[in-house]
Amino acid sequence: MKVLFTSVILVCSLFSFSQAQDRPDPNIPQGTNFEVPDGWEVRLDHGMDDVVIGSKPDSSDIYFVNMTPGWHITTGPAGIFYHPANTASGSFGVKTELHFFNPGERNREGYGLFWGGSDLEGDAQTYMYFLLRNTGEFLIKKRTGEDTEVIQGWTASDAINIYDDPEVSSVLNVLQVMVEGESIRFTINDEEVADIDASGMNNDGIYGLRVNHSVNLHVSDLSLSKL
Repeated sequence: MKVLFTSVILVCSLFSFSQAQDRPDPNIPQGTNFEVPDGWEVRLDHGMDDVVIGSKPDSSDIYFVNMTPGWHITTGPAGIFYHPANTASGSFGVKTELHFFNPGERNREGYGLFWGGSDLEGDAQTYMYFLLRNTGEFLIKKRTGEDTEVIQGWTASDAINIYDDPEVSSVLNVLQVMVEGESIRFTINDEEVADIDASGMNNDGIYGLRVNHSVNLHVSDLSLSKL
């Protein structure tokens, strides 16, 4: 498995869990600002061979850097971004603040967060994810290995802020997943948009970001709260 980095050389494997650090703080760069974050890991949907993950937008398949507060991600291929110290269990909430930039013609690509991640470096990867897209819809799905299961299909919501004005640089959407008791609740910009049964769901594990194809995104917060 070969992964190229344009501005950092990782001493350990991209997918190693053995060097897990403290939970990353969006207000403190993991390494150097405008460089690929130290300790973070990336898994793409369709393999990592010869994919360039770096800090130069014009020469990277994925641009992924510290940009305090938070991180900036511009994707080519779709995948997940996570730090192995970001784990949650029991009753918890995971929240992220996502600033979405001009999508051009790719208006239907989803972005958001995932939780309950396990074996993220292996063939038996599992995680749940909650995405929205610039058409004003959200999605809840589960991944097991290469297979995905729809929990709630694309659903329209007036809570979603849509990028539709080229005079502004970006729009902000705040997503939160709250796992408590027998339910999982989902909010967008503090408005509850779904409430599903938590039984049978693998909610404990790593949480992070999921970003689909050709999305330009600034993540100003990714945080955990206990409920």
